[in-house]
Amino acid sequence: MKANTKQNRPTLSVVMPVFNERASITRIIARVLAAPVDSLELIVVDDGSSDGTRDVLTHELPSDPRVRVILHEVNKGKGAALRTGFKEARGRFVVIQDADEEYDPREYPTLLKPLLDDDADVVFGSRFLGGPHRVLYYWHSVGNVWLTRLSNMMTDLNLTDMETCFKVFRLEVLQQLNLVEDRFGIEPEMTAKIAALGVRIFEVPVSYRGRTYAEGKKIGLKDAFRAVYCIARYGMETRMNKRPPARSGLTHAPDAPDHSTESTASSRERLS
Repeated sequence: MKANTKQNRPTLSVVMPVFNERASITRIIARVLAAPVDSLELIVVDDGSSDGTRDVLTHELPSDPRVRVILHEVNKGKGAALRTGFKEARGRFVVIQDADEEYDPREYPTLLKPLLDDDADVVFGSRFLGGPHRVLYYWHSVGNVWLTRLSNMMTDLNLTDMETCFKVFRLEVLQQLNLVEDRFGIEPEMTAKIAALGVRIFEVPVSYRGRTYAEGKKIGLKDAFRAVYCIARYGMETRMNKRPPARSGLTHAPDAPDHSTESTASSRERLS
């Protein structure tokens, strides 16, 4: 693999954690690759799927050099899969994309605009700012609102959707986050640690096509309790370590180092 330089860096690295998504994985990969972005790479991290998703990823994907597939031998959780993918990202910006088709890759330009305009260092795509959405679970939406409020109380941010999948980072910001949560607790952990950096955060409205549990939705009540714990734990760390807000430009992040090595033995790269 060639050394990563500014000339051959993709604009966007899409990190996609996957667990048992055989029904949607081919479609969502095709949608990501068709997204209206100048240049992107897709890093798919299969987190120990047992439903045939791995077979699709390793044997059935059309050949495309923008796609890399990394395999976890056992299920470790969304947070662990994201950490694996983040280590491999080479783009100027990094976006999280779930494999369940709840979030639309066609909205990448909307997410990227505050970054490209140098107005933001991190962008959250909010499901609660008026974008179109599928009407589903009332108590899920209430839970999301209250978890976001609790997070805001701890971080002194005014987000509307802390739990959103759509988070986009400058690579050099992402590389400052020492993330440890293995499951869905990584969402409040990321939010608290971003707040602690004092970087510029924007929210933009995004659409949302939620799934039912019969369609494969995985997050549950125990994840909500873990989220409360993570909000308290990492929120306290934020209060103790928070830097002053950045007024303009990226004032706290060092230049991002190059990533020119391939994945370790636990990963498998496909030029697909």
